[in-house]
Amino acid sequence: MKIAVLKEQADGERRVSATPETVKKFIALGATLAVEAGAGETASIADAAYSDAGASVGDRAATLAGADIVLGVQGPDPASLNGVTTGAWIVASLNPFAERARIEAYAAAGYEALAMEFMPRITRAQSMDILSSQSNLSGYKAVLDAAAEYGRAFPMMMTAAGTISAAKAFVMGVGVAGLQAIATARRLGAQVSATDVRAATREQIQSLGAKPIFVENVAGIEGEGTGGYAGEMSPEYQAAQAELVSGHIAKQDIVITTALIPGRAAPRLISAAQVASMKPGSVIVDLAVEQGGNVEGSVAGEVVVVNGVKIVGHRNVPSRLAADASALFSRNLFNFLNAFWDKDAGRPVLDAEIGDAIRLTQGGKIVNPRLLA
Repeated sequence: MKIAVLKEQADGERRVSATPETVKKFIALGATLAVEAGAGETASIADAAYSDAGASVGDRAATLAGADIVLGVQGPDPASLNGVTTGAWIVASLNPFAERARIEAYAAAGYEALAMEFMPRITRAQSMDILSSQSNLSGYKAVLDAAAEYGRAFPMMMTAAGTISAAKAFVMGVGVAGLQAIATARRLGAQVSATDVRAATREQIQSLGAKPIFVENVAGIEGEGTGGYAGEMSPEYQAAQAELVSGHIAKQDIVITTALIPGRAAPRLISAAQVASMKPGSVIVDLAVEQGGNVEGSVAGEVVVVNGVKIVGHRNVPSRLAADASALFSRNLFNFLNAFWDKDAGRPVLDAEIGDAIRLTQGGKIVNPRLLA
């Protein structure tokens, strides 16, 4: 069983899908590891570290030749996979809804594409969940990005020259990224508040020492989706939330938005009018900018200034913490393959619950129900 680890080709992608730590673990299972030269360079991992861990390091052709499993952070270009075994697994974050043509190309080439972002949110799959591991880092980095753009200090400071008030930070969307953003902003000394359409997050917000901001008296609208994600809000809830948020957001120095709905455009949480209500010098970080954005006026890959308010829209935020993001991502991949490793077969054998959830292509065609609907 040969596992290939590729150097990422997507623009701005600095992560790598395996580290020397996981290379050693794969080899202990009986696999042969091949790593493309330079694959870990942008994540601060030298080729020599992979060699020392027991992997062969070479060019792309040598890495792919006879590979049974290809690991990636983002899905590799199908045209660049010459030499891979027919029926080989492509294991990565494949962005199936936005990259349909690429998925079809995997099917046509006879590959079995496994989308790690489709991993079901069940207890036994928690250690395989790339969305959670990467979102955790995104929430942390969002606060640091806000602090870097904000022209003032976060904590209250009492000095001989007078007192500086603590920054007011508001987190919208309390999933993994939002919870980490709350915790990080609190550690930096900000006064933190947060909101979410899921009523169950109120206690989580309070447990981190932040103030929950929730729509009241809108019965039966919880915003609960499937798999731990938020669902779409009703018009009644949207109107009530907009009114509540408009009054609150005008008083904030920092706003971080994290709301995503799998397979759909990100919900609009902040309008241009709400941006205009904020004080000059305030900062908004839109973590959903690559899926259409939670903030009207946010631009992917840019920091724009609107009426003195900075709107931060960095792309691929986990990649901006490449070393740690790679360490967590690679462990997710190892945990996944290790959980299904069949010693007799010398390879992983998937079960129906997880296999059917993440498998996009098989036998030359697209098979995932979410892509066939």
